[in-house]
Amino acid sequence: MVRPGTTRNGVLAVLVGGQAKCFRDILLATGLGDAAVRNSLHRLWRNGVILRTEKTLYEEKRIFKGRGGVSRTTRPYHLYILKLEGINNIVFDGHRFVGFAEEFLDVRGRARVNGSKARRILEFLRENRNRAFFSREIAEALKSYGVLVRDVMSNVRRFERKGLVYVRGYKGDDGQTPFSEGYLITWLDQDVARDKSLDEAVERTTAALANRSSGSPIIERIQKVRDVIVEHSKLRRLVSFNYIMNGLDCSIHKAEDAVKRSLQLYPDLKELKIFGAYRYYYHASLGEEDLKAVVALKKNYIRKTKGRANRIGHNWEAVAEWFIDKFTVGAKFSTQNHRESGMDPRRITLHLIKGVGGRRNSAEVDRVWMVNPGIFAPTITYVLSCKWGLVSKKHVDDFRDVLRWSKEFGVDTPEGREAKQGVVGVFAASSFNPKEKVQLKDGAQIGLASYAARMNMQLLKAADFNEKLRERGTPKEATVQKICRVAKDEGDVRQVIDKIWDDTESSAKILSEIADKNSEIYSFEKMLEETEE
Repeated sequence: MVRPGTTRNGVLAVLVGGQAKCFRDILLATGLGDAAVRNSLHRLWRNGVILRTEKTLYEEKRIFKGRGGVSRTTRPYHLYILKLEGINNIVFDGHRFVGFAEEFLDVRGRARVNGSKARRILEFLRENRNRAFFSREIAEALKSYGVLVRDVMSNVRRFERKGLVYVRGYKGDDGQTPFSEGYLITWLDQDVARDKSLDEAVERTTAALANRSSGSPIIERIQKVRDVIVEHSKLRRLVSFNYIMNGLDCSIHKAEDAVKRSLQLYPDLKELKIFGAYRYYYHASLGEEDLKAVVALKKNYIRKTKGRANRIGHNWEAVAEWFIDKFTVGAKFSTQNHRESGMDPRRITLHLIKGVGGRRNSAEVDRVWMVNPGIFAPTITYVLSCKWGLVSKKHVDDFRDVLRWSKEFGVDTPEGREAKQGVVGVFAASSFNPKEKVQLKDGAQIGLASYAARMNMQLLKAADFNEKLRERGTPKEATVQKICRVAKDEGDVRQVIDKIWDDTESSAKILSEIADKNSEIYSFEKMLEETEE
């Protein structure tokens, strides 16, 4: 550990060995503070004692977050070496090291020479003092200087506190929020009385807003609600509340208020509830026959997406995931953000370079996880597809085609398009057709499991998971099939299996309690199945 007050000597001592070191290496070796080491390195470089890499280097870091999966981040850094007398630049270990010069400064360092982003923004507002600009307009005007939208408001708030600028947004009871283009900003004249300067600023921002539909957020939302409903009605379609809320880009409470006021202000906007639970909206211009047709289509859609088969299918994915996570050492699941808020982040969308089974540009797989068998072994990537029900060869072939024609996991080979080396497909089904035989080119017939193995694919059955439950000591009445049927959703599945795994003797009681708790869901699904149009 380096004693306090010897930062320079401590940093140089780490570099004496002749190897290039990055900031983090030096920080760990010296045990000094972050700012002390960073400032010392900059002074040593500026004073010609050390050399630094000419260009910024980048390192991709994979951070394991447990059940949350794996996230990736890119870290920029420089390497440092001691400077030899008379040598101001050198190529060492594949990198060019240079002495201090303004041209080699990073973006933040060059700001001292070329002018910081804050100064650019302030000068822009001062030079255009007779106009008001949205924050996005300022970022666009100064993008050649590297100014981003987030840079504008972080600096403008400081200017506002100093009384240099006037910032305007939507005025609400509890504060103000930005317009769709950002906050409106204008210069406050420092050479006139404060009240007059503020009056002029308000006039400039009002003029900038003159061409906008409204200065009130609720009025704008109401108008947008009407526009969306009318648009869909012209296309002979119903529009759901969730669609309207996503388009408004606001909280559910504000969306509820906007829809309610729209129906009050415009009697030609109509609401209907399908199956007494799902709200849809249309315009009175939609004819009676067209309305009946679109309602029938929407009912069929709800039956498919909200019915029992869809729920159990998603629950089966959670079952497979639970057992994989439990029994696979070092499994690191990938995650992905989706536009649909209710979609599981572990479900992954792949990009297809060729259509597969009616899917043109993309296809979903249920889980993707990586396993590193050892320090000298390559990482294996497993891709999971789940299906509830009896699976045949066509389902296995479809999954294989998705893998090999995907941009992420497929590769061109002399034998045609195949899955990449180290990518293993895993197909989980409640059951596979035991009678189905696959005929090979030589005329021989093999079972579905043997066929999948030839395709470098693994098959997982409900019986395999039930066997693990039996080994744990659970009674034979507790099966993964029953868990899928009684659980409300994927989160419910995980909780039920956790409870059964920890308390095998109470398995029957746990399943009974869950079934009672979710009885309303079963009744609704039964109603969907029985309702005929």
